[in-house]
Amino acid sequence: MSADVRLLDVVALTTDLPDHDLHRGEIGTVVECHTDDAFEVEFVARDGYTYALVTLRSDQLIPLRQKREHSDPAPVPAAL
Repeated sequence: MSADVRLLDVVALTTDLPDHDLHRGEIGTVVECHTDDAFEVEFVARDGYTYALVTLRSDQLIPLRQKREHSDPAPVPAAL
């Protein structure tokens, strides 16, 4: 699943992490990708305070991406 998790992805936890006081479903952002199927994920409160920065495996994460709708126009590449 590591190919599905990318840098700056918004992800959700798939399991509780009691050592870090994190619970399944909490939302974080991938801030670093390691070569061994590990990712640094930052969890931030609404006020911008980082309350956890942990290294997780891809099987502990679900990437949260909005799927395109069939009626959405195709993306237009940026012109240089």
